[in-house]
Amino acid sequence: MNNLTRPEYLTGFATGWPEQQPDIMVISMTTEKGVHDFFVNKEQALLIARTIQQTAEKLATPPGA
Repeated sequence: MNNLTRPEYLTGFATGWPEQQPDIMVISMTTEKGVHDFFVNKEQALLIARTIQQTAEKLATPPGA
């Protein structure tokens, strides 16, 4: 992973479906640099969801929890 850069902190997250294109999902992420929209198809959305789930399961328990 030599192409890593300083991350932007995610301050907002939303998903939605365009009325005229029910075959795609829009993922909107808000950072300090603005809103970034990503359009994904069903397979991509499921891959993102699986990856997030697997990563979340590996996270350490927060201190004091």
